[in-house]
Amino acid sequence: MSSPLFSIITCTLNSVDWIDESIRSVLCQRHVTIDYVFVDGGSTDGTLDKLRAIPREITLIENRRNGISDAMNAGVAAARGDIVAHLHSDDYYLHPEVLSSVAHRFGSSGCRWLFGRTARAINGQLLPESYTAPRYSRQQLLNGNFIPHPATFVERSLLNECGLFDTRLRYAMDYDLWLRLSAIADPLQLDDALTAFREHAGSLSTRDRIAAMKEDLAVRLVHTGPRPLRRLMHHARYMVRRRRAQRSLSENQNTELRNPEQTSHRSLNNA
Repeated sequence: MSSPLFSIITCTLNSVDWIDESIRSVLCQRHVTIDYVFVDGGSTDGTLDKLRAIPREITLIENRRNGISDAMNAGVAAARGDIVAHLHSDDYYLHPEVLSSVAHRFGSSGCRWLFGRTARAINGQLLPESYTAPRYSRQQLLNGNFIPHPATFVERSLLNECGLFDTRLRYAMDYDLWLRLSAIADPLQLDDALTAFREHAGSLSTRDRIAAMKEDLAVRLVHTGPRPLRRLMHHARYMVRRRRAQRSLSENQNTELRNPEQTSHRSLNNA
């Protein structure tokens, strides 16, 4: 693929606190052509004013209120690019050569989709991921989702071939999509951090993580099919992960009870 057109899709909802950095990181990309698509869920905080002030042509879909999966699907439907990526409104590309390096990897490898890594943006600091991702295989992906959505790039033709995000899912819509994509084509795995993933007070809470893990399990079992031993293994992993998350929730609650002022200060800093 020579000189692909990138469709960068950003879904927004009252994103005024974070959207500037995300937009700057896209506009500064070098040596690529970008089709920039925004899907807004009814923002009332000035986000739309910022989007309308972007000094280049964009596609803006407003008042999409049927959830994030529907919004992302609407973005894909409006996209014109050869390669599609979803960059969330509070995330951003780490340097101006991200997309050109991705284009080179598509061209040199012949892959139909690829993913890299993310850095964690916390209180103005960039930190490495808190774990080491395994090497890709479809079976490894069935064991757990280690593909970061903001650092994933997919040929639009492949998305259309496998279907888009399942709007019935609240948490595991990207995981389900990766598994469907991987049934058609293996991705190219990059070890480079491409995107900053911002962690703040609006990020997934521990309670949400427990619900997300339950939905992950349901998706995993659908893609595993009727294999009793594998299904039992997935259930066992889920129980271990859920206990860890519940323990973390309990420890966080105890910390808040012991140090209410510190907890309040931390929440204000992250808001």
